[in-house]
Amino acid sequence: MSKNFELMQQAGIEIEHERTAVPSLNSIPLVNRDDNSHPSKIGLALDQVTREESLKLVQRLFLGQGVKRLRAVVFAGIDRGNGCSRVCGETARALADNIPGSVCVVDANLRAPSLPQFFGITNHWGLTDALLKEGPIRSFAKPARRDNLWLLSCGSLAADSPNLLNSERLKERFVELRKEFDYVLVDVPPLNQYADATALGQITDGLVLVLEANSTRRESVLKAIETLRSAQIEVLGAVLNKRTFPIPEFVYRRL
Repeated sequence: MSKNFELMQQAGIEIEHERTAVPSLNSIPLVNRDDNSHPSKIGLALDQVTREESLKLVQRLFLGQGVKRLRAVVFAGIDRGNGCSRVCGETARALADNIPGSVCVVDANLRAPSLPQFFGITNHWGLTDALLKEGPIRSFAKPARRDNLWLLSCGSLAADSPNLLNSERLKERFVELRKEFDYVLVDVPPLNQYADATALGQITDGLVLVLEANSTRRESVLKAIETLRSAQIEVLGAVLNKRTFPIPEFVYRRL
């Protein structure tokens, strides 16, 4: 196998190395077309395909029959720029659209937060404030364009803010999040640069790896998996992000 992940199946990938195996959950695509279709139509097709792939991910991870009941899940990329925040945000939207309960997205990427921009919400008053101040956890979250979807942004940042992710206060706040919301999805910094994912993974139900097609190195993923499992963090599966393929024919016919 090459240093980059190979596309093993249309829906995703499978990682194998001796006893280390991670199931493919899904692929989140980039749409590509080699003709002169109008850019706005291509964008609409991309949005539709992304929604469909996100729904498949939600069904496999949270709603499938016989699957383990997961309520708090961390999404972690291997490298910077893998699109992990986007995957986490799209998954939260799809989940909120398909359940009667509530979903809270937590921006725990205190190094480079991007979920407030993704949802079009201010970053003011969020996770770090909840860790330093008193008050019910919901008072630090903001509605994200749906009645049942909330964002707990990273909040006020200082040079030592990442240290808060290793505090006992974080564990207490996550107990509150589980009581207040039906599902909690957490975005964290890249695994190969920081240990933040380990701290969050140990107080949630497991972690989803986000890999970038034709970019993420196999060796980096295997090392990350071993590190996570050594910390007794369950690796729930892998999402192949930024996979490029032509617009499906049934979508293209609508353009």
